[in-house]
Amino acid sequence: MRLIHVLTALLVMAFLYAFVFERDRLTGGGSGAADPAPESAESFAPPARKAAGEDKTVSVVATRSTARALDNVVLLRGQTEAARSVEVTAETAGRVVNDPLRKGAYVQAGEVLCRIDRGTRDATLAEAKAALSEAEVALSNAQRLNRGGYASDTQILTAQAGVERARAAVAQAERDIVNLEVKAPFAGLLESDTAELGTFLAAGSSCATVIQLDPVKLVGYAPEAEVDQIEVGAPAGARLLSGDEVSGRVTFLSRSADPTTRTFRVEVEIPNPDFRIRDGQTVELAIRAQGVTAHLVPQSALTLDDEGRIGLRLVGPDKRVEFAPVTVMRDTREGIWVTGLAEEAAIITVGQDFVRAGVAVDPHYAEPPQAGAEAESMQ
Repeated sequence: MRLIHVLTALLVMAFLYAFVFERDRLTGGGSGAADPAPESAESFAPPARKAAGEDKTVSVVATRSTARALDNVVLLRGQTEAARSVEVTAETAGRVVNDPLRKGAYVQAGEVLCRIDRGTRDATLAEAKAALSEAEVALSNAQRLNRGGYASDTQILTAQAGVERARAAVAQAERDIVNLEVKAPFAGLLESDTAELGTFLAAGSSCATVIQLDPVKLVGYAPEAEVDQIEVGAPAGARLLSGDEVSGRVTFLSRSADPTTRTFRVEVEIPNPDFRIRDGQTVELAIRAQGVTAHLVPQSALTLDDEGRIGLRLVGPDKRVEFAPVTVMRDTREGIWVTGLAEEAAIITVGQDFVRAGVAVDPHYAEPPQAGAEAESMQ
C-alpha cells in the first residue's frame, strides 16, 4: 500500500512540473511566433493628424466665395447735447419790473427776458451830457486863449482830456440804460423761469438759461483704435433709447484725447425742428467709415489654428488645405463678414475641423450664403 501512495505522489509531481514549466513547449507556444505589438500612439491620433501623416485624401464641403464691398461703420455710445446753452446774466444792478417768462417757452433772438427798473439813470445821463457841454466850452476857450498867446499847450491838452472823460461818462450812462433790458442772445427754449418780479439783480446775476435744440448735437467718444476711420463730414445714423432713428453728419472730431479715458470727442449735428430730441438723452451712433471688401461665410466655418488664431481653412490650388487668419467685421442673420482673404477663395464649410494645413482634400462645392439687403448697408 505504501508503494502505491509513493507512485501516486510521483505522478502528481510530474504532472505539475509539466503543466507549470513545460507548458509552452508542450502546447507549441515556443514555436517562435512573436507577441502582437502594442498599439502605437498614432492609433489614437486625431483624424487631421492621421490624414496628414498618411497623405490620405479627405472629403470636405467648400464654397467658392468672392469678396464684396461692405460699408464699414464705427459704433459709438454717447448722448445728445444742445447746440448752444447760455446762462443769461444782468450787466447792471436793479430790481426786475416785468412778469417772468416760464421755463419751456420759446423765445426769439433779442426778446426781452428781464426788464430792470430805470431808477435815477435818466438823471445820471442828463448830468453826464451837461458835463460834456461844459468840457467842450472849456476846450474852446483854451484854444482861443492859446491863439492869443495867453494859454499854454498843456492847458489845451488838459481841456481835451476833460472832454473825453465827459464823453465816456455819457456813453457809460447810455449803455447802463440799454442794459436795463436783458435780452435772449439767440432763439431757443427757456430751461428755467426768468427772474421773478421784484427780484434784485446785481451785475452778473442770472436772469434765465436759454438752450438751442435745433439743430442738436450727438456726442460720442471714439477709442484710439477707431478714431482714424472717422472723418469730418462723414454721414452718421443714430438710434435713441426710445427707438427713434435719426441721421446727420460728423461736424467735429477732437484732435486731443481725454486724459482719463484716452478717447476722442466726436460730434454729429442733426436737425431737430420739433424739439423731439432732448438734451442729455442716451444715443447709439453708427458713423460710416471707409468701405472694405469682405467675404460672407457661415459662422460655423470659423476655426482655430495651433496658435489660437481665429480663421478659415481653404482649399489651395493643389487641393491641399491652407489656413488663413481673418478679422470679423459684422455679424448678420445670413452669416458673418470677414476680411483677410484674397479676392477669390474656396472656403471649407464642412469638415474643416478634421483637416489641417497640408492635408489633401477632395472638395465638394456648395452654394455660398446670400447676403440680405440690410447686410451690405450701414446699420
